Amino acid sequence: MIDQQRRVVPSDVENFFDKYSRGARIVAEGAQADTGQTPKEVVWTKNKAKLYRYEPSQEKQYRVPILIVYALINRPYILDLMPGNSFIEYLVGQGFDVYMLDWGVPGDEDKDMTFEDYVLDYIPRAAKKVMKTSGTDEFSLIGYCMGGTMSAMYASLFPEKLKNLILMTAPVDFSKEHLGLYGMFTNEKYLSASSIADAYGNIPGNLIDTGNRMLKPITNYVGTYVNMWERLFQDKPMETWLAMNKWVNDGPPFPGATFKQWIGDFYQQNKLVKGEIKLRGRRVDLSSIKAPFLSIAGKKDHICAVPQAEAVMDLIGSEDKEFFVLDAGHVGLMTGRGAKKGLWPKVSGWLAERSEKV
Repeated sequence: MIDQQRRVVPSDVENFFDKYSRGARIVAEGAQADTGQTPKEVVWTKNKAKLYRYEPSQEKQYRVPILIVYALINRPYILDLMPGNSFIEYLVGQGFDVYMLDWGVPGDEDKDMTFEDYVLDYIPRAAKKVMKTSGTDEFSLIGYCMGGTMSAMYASLFPEKLKNLILMTAPVDFSKEHLGLYGMFTNEKYLSASSIADAYGNIPGNLIDTGNRMLKPITNYVGTYVNMWERLFQDKPMETWLAMNKWVNDGPPFPGATFKQWIGDFYQQNKLVKGEIKLRGRRVDLSSIKAPFLSIAGKKDHICAVPQAEAVMDLIGSEDKEFFVLDAGHVGLMTGRGAKKGLWPKVSGWLAERSEKV
């Protein structure tokens, strides 16, 4: 009996310290994970931006290609997190021709980039390349988070070739009553976007991330690592946690001039819903959008509250339009078990009805 105990106890202690050592390395060095693994090729570039076309996993089922536009904050591989937990992999598997615009990582020389550049130059040229590569004269556009706000602006100014438009957790109405803590964080009394942009040039990604985390500080700063230690010591799978933690801490810089517009024109003055946004003299009028339209929001989303997303329904000119709410948060609706049963099949089914079979 004593001999058996002598053999078991050291093994348990060694296992404990192995797990502790692994957790300590993750905390100190950051999570490491293979993300964005769905096979793809770069079909177009401009400055730091790249347009990816994803390799089909089966014969194409639908004629109309999909262009996905993500935000300037965080990295777009949240849409292609890892095999088996990838929105893009799912759409490709359903027979869609899928493209994604990756904004890349801006350098110091990009601090003067504005929404005019992104909405009037980058997205239109990417869309043109999508249609040329797919051999079509129309396409579907999916915008996520700020990428949805940008997609709405694009759709209002370039409605001609747009077959379908989907906005996911995309803020449109920045009225103070919808913003919660964001309203306080971005209030012009406390935040001067111009001063921050002048000081930094490009706004560091970790500075943006800190602001987002402070909306739920206990969950984001304590809960995340409590979850990690529980997974380690209970021998639960770590792959998804590692991929998500890598993504959360991988935010690129935010071009300073765009940051000033985002905070000043949207959060502080709410110009989009007032019809006061102008890009190189062209007024953004959301009523110009006529394409079939789907807007998706998360009931637990603290970054884009449901009313911020729902407001677009009264502003666009589409006759075929739907607002769909999931019982999920800003990121949770895109990844994980709930996404596979909620957002992914909803988007795929809605597009399938409006994309024409090959």
